Amino acid sequence: MANVFLTAEWRKLIMANYPVDPSALRPLLPVRTELDYWAGDAYVSLVGFQFREVKVRGMKIPFHANFPEVNLRFYIRYKDGAEWKRGVVFIREIVPLPAVSLVANTLFRERYISLPMRYEDVLDGETLRTRYEWKYKGRWNHLAVVASGRSLALRSGSQEEFITEHFWGYAHAGADRTGEYQVAHPALGGLSRSGVAYRL
Repeated sequence: MANVFLTAEWRKLIMANYPVDPSALRPLLPVRTELDYWAGDAYVSLVGFQFREVKVRGMKIPFHANFPEVNLRFYIRYKDGAEWKRGVVFIREIVPLPAVSLVANTLFRERYISLPMRYEDVLDGETLRTRYEWKYKGRWNHLAVVASGRSLALRSGSQEEFITEHFWGYAHAGADRTGEYQVAHPALGGLSRSGVAYRL
């Protein structure tokens, strides 16, 4: 992918997915995008993961190469000529590093905030326990899962494939503009690469 801005490994992902009333999401749609549905439902996802080996333009930033993130997102699509591009819009993204929020909000028009965070992941035999926590208004909140340590391939046409296989990000970029960036995350290897382009 040309003009790669950021590369990183996404590790220990938790994704909690919920069908919601589409009318709650439509006011958040960037211009010229529309909701993407699974089996007739619009979904939001609460996602926790660890950013590892983060590089910006191929360079590591001291003290900013490894950190957790929790975000809330929903699913949209945009028609580019004859092609439908499937993407996500972030409602909120939480990280513990103010500099990350500043860069993401300035360059990508995202909705990051910086909060105290902590996380843990423990592999006990074949059981994986992963937990993400963030402190908001004096209260610790969390997203946690206990799962098998055994990996499974995505099944074609499944809900899991729908949730994970969105390769574009969209955000408001002005009264009549939308920012678009591409995210490449191969099914194997856990590496994600993203670049930014304003095309709408």
